[in-house]
Amino acid sequence: MNPPPVPAPAPHPNPAADPSRDDTATQTCPVCQRLFTATGRRTYCRPACRKTAFRRRHQQPLTAIVVPAARPRREFTIYQCTTCEEHLFGEQRCPTCGTFARRLDIGGPCPHCDQPVALHDLLDQDLIPVLTNK
Repeated sequence: MNPPPVPAPAPHPNPAADPSRDDTATQTCPVCQRLFTATGRRTYCRPACRKTAFRRRHQQPLTAIVVPAARPRREFTIYQCTTCEEHLFGEQRCPTCGTFARRLDIGGPCPHCDQPVALHDLLDQDLIPVLTNK
């Protein structure tokens, strides 16, 4: 009996025919999409593109900015009638004289007397720090 024939080994691909190993072939830079002639293991066309790719790979993910839903301010705004100087909570039109009132500030009802009180009436203006953007 004859031994079964041994299959011939698969031919090795010709490195010169493989475009990934061909140094004379042009490649596209993954950062700026320019064509360039790669030498060795070079992936990027210039050092600036290489550094940009590194920064993009290692940058912190951006945090999502959450904007709260819009709320009408009228429901917690204190108005003052220009005629009778009555303070109104959430009402723009004075019920006694029927004229439109001007907006004072945000506020709410006083916990002691249940009268409308603006926030600036409760706070001492000398103690409020002024924040500036630098």
